[in-house]
Order: sequence, then C-alpha cells, then structure tokens
Amino acid sequence: MAAFMNLRGVKRYRDRRDISPDLSKGLLRFESENVDFLTSHFLDQNTDGRGGGLTARKKMEIFLRYVSEPGFQSGVANDMGVERSTVSRTFSSVLDKIVSKSEDWIKFPSTIEDMDQAKADWASKFRIPTVIGAIDCTHVHIMKPSEFGDEYVNRKGKTTINIQMTCDANEKITSVDAQWPGSVHDGRIWRVSGIQDVVRRYDGDVCLLGDSGYGITPWLLTPFDEPRNARERNYNLTHAQERVIIERVFGQMKRRFPILSSQVRIAVKNVPNLVISCAVLHNVAKHLNDAWELEDEIENDVAEENVPVYNLDRNEIRNRRRGQQKRLEISNNLII
Repeated sequence: MAAFMNLRGVKRYRDRRDISPDLSKGLLRFESENVDFLTSHFLDQNTDGRGGGLTARKKMEIFLRYVSEPGFQSGVANDMGVERSTVSRTFSSVLDKIVSKSEDWIKFPSTIEDMDQAKADWASKFRIPTVIGAIDCTHVHIMKPSEFGDEYVNRKGKTTINIQMTCDANEKITSVDAQWPGSVHDGRIWRVSGIQDVVRRYDGDVCLLGDSGYGITPWLLTPFDEPRNARERNYNLTHAQERVIIERVFGQMKRRFPILSSQVRIAVKNVPNLVISCAVLHNVAKHLNDAWELEDEIENDVAEENVPVYNLDRNEIRNRRRGQQKRLEISNNLII
C-alpha cells in the first residue's frame, strides 16, 4: 500500500526592508525615535515578528509609509518588502488602533477651566479677545462613490468630502467632523455641529474665528463684509492674521501626509477614519515637537464667501445681531 504524507506548505516571506534612522523622517514623516513612541502608544507590543510575522514597529512603518505617499499599495509594498495584501490588512488594523485613541489626542475645551486656559493661550499670542481657536473646512479628494450621485462634487467640480476642523493657539486640532459630502456648505456643517452646541453655552464669553462663509454670532466671529472705516479694516486685518492659523494647520497636515492631498483610494466609508488618524498624528507630532520641514505652508483653498440663506428664527436673528455688536466693539478697541 502506498504511503501518503500530509505535507504542510512552507510559507515564504519577501525580504523585509529596514528603514534606517536617517531616512525615517523623509519616508515616514517622523523621526525614528518618535516612530517608536507611536508604536508603543498605539500598537500591541506582544507582536514580536517570530515566524516571519510583522513586528509592531514594522506595522507602524507600513501605515506611516502609506499615508506619506499618494496611497498606492503596490508602491508601499515594494518599499517595505511585503505583499500588497499585507499592506492592506496592516493599514486597516493600525488605522483602527489610532482612531480608537483619538479622544485622547483631539480634545475640544468643554469645562470652564479648559475654556479659560484656551483663552489664555490665545491671548498670549494674539489680540482678539475671548477667542479659543479658529474654525474652517477643507476638502479631501476621493474616488467617486458609485452608490451616490453628485452630492460629493464640490464647487470646483471635484469629488470630495468636506471636513470641518477647529484648532487652538498651539496649532493643535481640537475637533474633526469628516462625514460631509463635498457639496455641503461650510455654514451648514457648523449649523448642526456639536462644537457649536458647546461654545454657545458660554453665550459669547468664548468664541471661534471663522471666515465670511459662516454666519456671525457672539461665539463665532467673522470679518466685516464691507469695512467702512480704518477701525473695521484694522479688525479685518487682525482677524485674517489670526484666523490663518487653521489654514496653516491644514497645510501642515496635508504636507506631512500627502495621501490627503491626492485622490484617496480607499472606500468612502473609511475616509473619515483616515482623516481622524492623520489629525491624531498631527497632534502627536506637536506633542513630540517633531516638526515637518514644510510646516509653514498654508493651504491655498478658496473660501466660500456667500453665507447660505436659512430660515432664521427670532433667536438666530438676535444672535447674529449680538455677534455684529460684539465685532464692532472689538474693532473699536483694537489699537490701530
């Protein structure tokens, strides 16, 4: 009788490529020792790579390489010496780990103590009073989802999602809302934002700075549409100089993570988590003082100047008038 042996196939791995510390910043957007920090903070350290599996450090490197490129899995696989399927699985796994800790890194002030600290930080660098941060939206180009119509097409004709963010005086991101199709106006996103619910509770004692695409209220200050005198022009200049911090944050994040500057090639449902993970890593970089060489670049995005017309109730009309009065008082008190 012939004898049969149940032979188990030997799994073969590609030759892994190590990234030397001097290349870490260019390829991974973080210094090598800070990649170690990201690995230990976000990933399970029990993964030791025995039997040819990926170490936790290698998984973090694959994720960082992916977001540091326009998002081509084949290119990352070639760079790291792994299969494309490994890149896909690793990216999804690390993405989930980072997003699971997003609340530890992206925090909007909510208590009186938090608000006072945010105001003090702003006042130490800028001039407009009661401000705790700046707000704006930015677009990320995505593949057109087949299940949707033109709601994801923005005013420039690109298929995008519209992302609302706020930042503080230290250029840290304090909130992210990445669920909106590109056609949705910035003002509408703010109108239903949970962040607005937080700041309006303080009834003008704290506020954000926004561009003219937002409706003015005591808790969101915008520039004068048509400044009539030197004081109002001075206010607009000061407002622009201070509000640009959020544009700078957008520029920093997109320059550090170029995947956000090109067409994102992942499922639309996963794009919000990608944006959140990049925002988390941006804040971690600030925490570690790991600056990117193009940190001062400002995103060149066209602001939407026309505020959409809503059916405002009496309270909303009153709040706009109160916001206009607050802005006028500030403009009269700023030193020209």
